[in-house]
Amino acid sequence: MALNLAHQLGSLAGTQIAAEVTTGEQSSSATANVSGVRKVPLANLRCNAPGEALSPPMLTPPLTPRSAANRSAMMSPSLRPDLSAACQAYGTLSPLETAEESSASVAWKEGGKKEEKKGVPVYVMMPLDSVTNGNTVNRKKAMNASLHALKSAGVEGIMIDVWWGLVEREAPGAYNWGGYAELLEMAKKHGLKVQAVMSFHQCGGNVGDSCTIPLPKWVTEEIEKDPDLAYTDQWGRRNYEYLSLGCDTLPVLKGRTPVQCYADFMRAFRDNFTHLLGDTIVEIQVGMGPAGELRYPSYPEANGTWKFPGIGAFQCYDKYMLSSLKAAAEAAGKPVWGSTGPTDAGHYNNWPEDTPFFKKEGGGWNTPYGEFFLTWYSQMLLEHGERILSSATSIFDGAGVKISVKVAGIHWHYGTRSHAPELTAGYYNTRYRDGYLPIAQMLARHGAVFNFTCIEMRDHEQPQDALCAPEKLVKQVALATGAAQVPLAGENALPRYDEYAHEQILQASSLNVDGSPVDREMCAFTYLRMNPSLFHPDNWRRFVAFVKKMKEGKGARRCWEEVEREAEQFVHVTQPFIQEAAVALMH
Repeated sequence: MALNLAHQLGSLAGTQIAAEVTTGEQSSSATANVSGVRKVPLANLRCNAPGEALSPPMLTPPLTPRSAANRSAMMSPSLRPDLSAACQAYGTLSPLETAEESSASVAWKEGGKKEEKKGVPVYVMMPLDSVTNGNTVNRKKAMNASLHALKSAGVEGIMIDVWWGLVEREAPGAYNWGGYAELLEMAKKHGLKVQAVMSFHQCGGNVGDSCTIPLPKWVTEEIEKDPDLAYTDQWGRRNYEYLSLGCDTLPVLKGRTPVQCYADFMRAFRDNFTHLLGDTIVEIQVGMGPAGELRYPSYPEANGTWKFPGIGAFQCYDKYMLSSLKAAAEAAGKPVWGSTGPTDAGHYNNWPEDTPFFKKEGGGWNTPYGEFFLTWYSQMLLEHGERILSSATSIFDGAGVKISVKVAGIHWHYGTRSHAPELTAGYYNTRYRDGYLPIAQMLARHGAVFNFTCIEMRDHEQPQDALCAPEKLVKQVALATGAAQVPLAGENALPRYDEYAHEQILQASSLNVDGSPVDREMCAFTYLRMNPSLFHPDNWRRFVAFVKKMKEGKGARRCWEEVEREAEQFVHVTQPFIQEAAVALMH
């Protein structure tokens, strides 16, 4: 009879994993024959020279492996010999290795001196619906198996969305942490770190959203009473993904302000999970807009409103935003500018040259009025970030966690003068102005991490008629965060499983840009996302090699083919439960 998933995992790890056994199913043990694994002598392995391009990816700067001899002493004595051998050969952490030993943040030299490690730790995003509407862990057995697999592959940790719309769904101040308590304990059991996202936005309506989780019921009830609590475009279309920042400081939510609601939620999270902060929970990413990003909902996909690569639309037409705009115009001595936002900025799916406001020659964006409006619009977003970060840093002060903020990688029409899609999203970035330095400086004031997306993309992969330039955008952000002395972390914007994307992530995470310190790297990378496709044999093999390369850091001298060959034995040994994890995740 086939083993259930938990039994296979327990057998591989040499320890029992609690599982529900169906009637008639008996405990057993699984074996894996390491001697049957195809081994490729490294002497016969042809590797590209450092810096020589793979076909087609570019190599990152050369890397050095961690000594397998040093690993052997760290392997748990209870780990099964075949899996232990695979882990040693590959240089990954064993599934039972201690949290202190697995951390990629620091190493201890003789005499107890703390030294920063090289390399970029890799985290993996969990499915959006990891916790159910009933506040339980979704697909618990599959989740348990998947976490075990990720740990055995050397992954540092996982990212979990903690949904406001699930935890505080029923009534103000009534928090149900049920599913999250169980999921976080599972992560702790497997020795995985956790990046917890305070997700104050709706799930559904954005790229990759596979489920729908609305804002809390009592919040949507207030929006129904006062529709101006929602972001609004010039045509009166409301967006319900995230509350308008125009009402941040107004007591519009049953006597509390939105910022107070966010702070109370974070405080309740801290109090409920104090025992895990700084050990299992190592980062709090504070959601600040749609998709958890610090931006306006200027390019909503729901109902086909926006399609790539449209310029999007300004979201400043609710009464609270317009009231602020009016006050700013009067303060500037131009009251006529305060009655409305730009009326000539086109529609969601226009291109810059289609519009009087964004066109390169004589566009309104580059006039005194345009400068006034864009300064106000972007400053409102920065102040929103300041308010929430002030609360977050105060609440988690001394808890041993990093605070991070996610910024969107809006790379389309980046090659134009106006950078229209960035402007509508609230990033005042043009050919003549750096819009990311003010964001980095704001984060620096609070000691927060700048988390950026689209790290996996190359310029030539994107539509060139839309002047997409993700690589140039990532370089600009790297320079801005370097100038502000803010740690930079990354994510891939879209699911990718190919070596070409992995190589680009390796290259980008090394931060080899002009003016950057030689030893500067991204502080972390979060991989989107854990799903059945990740555990496809070929994808899993490439992913395991990718994690290894990321952890080695930018100073080693190893090629991609060599690392992949070393991974083969490890992947072969873990293949049975990896395959079953993929199947379990699909149900």
